[in-house]
Amino acid sequence: MTIFKEKLGEEYLTTAEAKELLADIEYERAMDETREMPYNLSRAIEHVNRFAVLDAEESQELVEELLELDKVDEPTAFKITDLLPKDRDELRAIYAQERFTLSGDELDEILNVVAKYE
Repeated sequence: MTIFKEKLGEEYLTTAEAKELLADIEYERAMDETREMPYNLSRAIEHVNRFAVLDAEESQELVEELLELDKVDEPTAFKITDLLPKDRDELRAIYAQERFTLSGDELDEILNVVAKYE
């Protein structure tokens, strides 16, 4: 017998936004001494604490600015925000799976937006 869960919705989150959500969950778990912290939850909290560079508001602002650019779609904007590429090669790696390539000017335009948030 297979049990399926219904998918109710989906939205993208930056690592900084996930950090805020997980911090709330961690606080709730800490207040209830009878509940243990599952291994996967503690690893997720450790991950976001290590890799979240911006705060949630800044990361959302960066996503919004990136979405205003022509060659940046929503999933890519969130990847760029999480990774904060510093040069063209790092940015090209994010676009490696796309069916198009960006010109040097387009890459620089994206990097200039990212540079405001570093």
